[in-house]
Amino acid sequence: MPGIIMNIAIVSEADMAMNKHSISFLLNGEPVVVENPNPTRSVLSFLREDSGNVGTKEGCAEGDCGACTVVIGELVDNQLQTRTVNACILFLPTLHGKALFTVEYLRQNNGDLHPAQQAMVDCHGSQCGFCTPGFVMSLWDKYNEYENQETAPGRQELADHLSGNLCRCTGYKPILDAGSKMFQMPRVNFPRQSVTETLRENVSADAVHLMHDEHSYDAPRTLQQACTLRASKPAATLLAGGTDVGLWVNKLFRPLGDIIYLGDVTELNKLETGSNDIRIGAGVSLTDAYAEVTRHYPQMHEMWKRFASVPVRNSGTLGGNVANGSPIGDSMPWLIALGAQVHLVSQNAQRSLPLEELYVGYMKKSMQDDELIEAISIPLPATNQQFRTYKLSKRFDSDISAVCAAFAITLEGTKITSARLAFGGMAATACRATACEAALTGHDWNTTTLANAQSALLTDFAPMSDMRASASYRSRTSVNLLQRFFLETRIDAPLTENQTSVFARTQEAV
Repeated sequence: MPGIIMNIAIVSEADMAMNKHSISFLLNGEPVVVENPNPTRSVLSFLREDSGNVGTKEGCAEGDCGACTVVIGELVDNQLQTRTVNACILFLPTLHGKALFTVEYLRQNNGDLHPAQQAMVDCHGSQCGFCTPGFVMSLWDKYNEYENQETAPGRQELADHLSGNLCRCTGYKPILDAGSKMFQMPRVNFPRQSVTETLRENVSADAVHLMHDEHSYDAPRTLQQACTLRASKPAATLLAGGTDVGLWVNKLFRPLGDIIYLGDVTELNKLETGSNDIRIGAGVSLTDAYAEVTRHYPQMHEMWKRFASVPVRNSGTLGGNVANGSPIGDSMPWLIALGAQVHLVSQNAQRSLPLEELYVGYMKKSMQDDELIEAISIPLPATNQQFRTYKLSKRFDSDISAVCAAFAITLEGTKITSARLAFGGMAATACRATACEAALTGHDWNTTTLANAQSALLTDFAPMSDMRASASYRSRTSVNLLQRFFLETRIDAPLTENQTSVFARTQEAV
């Protein structure tokens, strides 16, 4: 029958010779081969319906609730890197060459629970139990992160790591208690080296090609292969982390046609910081991209934590966020404000342009049919530059912005010599506030200039009303955010983030 995964089998190492029409990966430490799977079959469906690992639950089917949280391992620089992801929006073929761990893996050989599980029992961290396996997998991931450290994570770090797991029963306190207690119990180490060796011995370097219902799934390994495929299949759906595309399938029931998966392309996964800029390959995860950018722009720290959730950032890519082009995408405002360039590549050409020039209308880009985003480059901080980015949403994390703003100005003494201001949620695309920039440039950074810039800002946009915010709210808050930026960067007695952030006291109380 079409759509049914056939020939799933636990196999020996001798049987792992791959052909292009199958995928192989480790499932809870055991090698598995799946012959010609449906390209849009979710990992969650595979686990529950084909592999018998039913501990992983389906809650929202859109990557929000975390009931389906699993851990994915892959070799990075020949070392095993493990991270939490949402199984509900992860397509099964993207597991090729990786390791998948579910809650069933945690039970020890003698039948004892893992400390992450036992601590949840001891601290009464589970009530209805539906979300519990997802929480346990997130806790297990954090537990393994500290396997060679003498310290344990603080309560806020645990809370941040659980941002992708929602619970409707406990109020989270006992779960955070369990997160602390698991580090006080006898240590159970993850057999990282043996998993690494098994994975290393069984990873295929072949590019995968699958066929299903007359449509193809291709996973190229090189940029040249990807460009050749794009030229021959310009209408194909480009897939990276799948954090948006997964919803097209689960919620919109949209057929994807041919698929080109870019997650295995070596060149797209490069992240390099040079003397002038940070160059982030289109396939680099949001987790790694935001970590590197925040290292140079510490003002990005709150945005990094507030962007979606940990599992979404682990799966999603900065290139995918840029290519999606949503007017409420949280990456575009700060990228535009910092003067980011987007680098495009096709089979026969390369070109670069300022990111704001990529967007020509709602969800429309100035890209040729055969082009791919290769990388995004971000200038390193300039001397005397002041930069901030702010997000307004109903929740701290795992929420879409009503307004997202980013401000970057360069000062020479008290005078603003350059200004770049960008907003998301205010127009059909993320774009610059050009009238406001003109009102700032060449003027002293004081209350008079602020007032003039705020008036100019009101002429830059005609925002719409929708379910997230009204037009008047967006207009009012945009000028309020500019005032906050002034308060934090004014020449005399600037305020600290703790004095302006509404979340400062909330986080201290966790």
